[in-house]
Amino acid sequence: MQNSYGRHHIMLHSIEGKPPKFYGSVTVGERGQIAIPAAARRDFDIAPNAKLLVFGGPGKHALMLMKAESVSEFIANATDKLARFEQLLKSDSAESPEEDR
Repeated sequence: MQNSYGRHHIMLHSIEGKPPKFYGSVTVGERGQIAIPAAARRDFDIAPNAKLLVFGGPGKHALMLMKAESVSEFIANATDKLARFEQLLKSDSAESPEEDR
């Protein structure tokens, strides 16, 4: 589907049924730095010295910032679930006899 913006149009998908919130624009300084708008810092509880990870979107059209502790929490949860799954597999294989091959 082509629209009036042409092939460079970025489609903003809703997250959890809500469209993304626009916080304003920023200017990249000579040293490549930007300031995160105050409303975004408040909404996302970003304090001074917070560590943010920067990810690139497809086609070099978007950047995404994520709090480092969010990634750490995700990895910790995933590791815990994998350990439980592995334990479940081990207990399941111990209960069922091996099939002849």
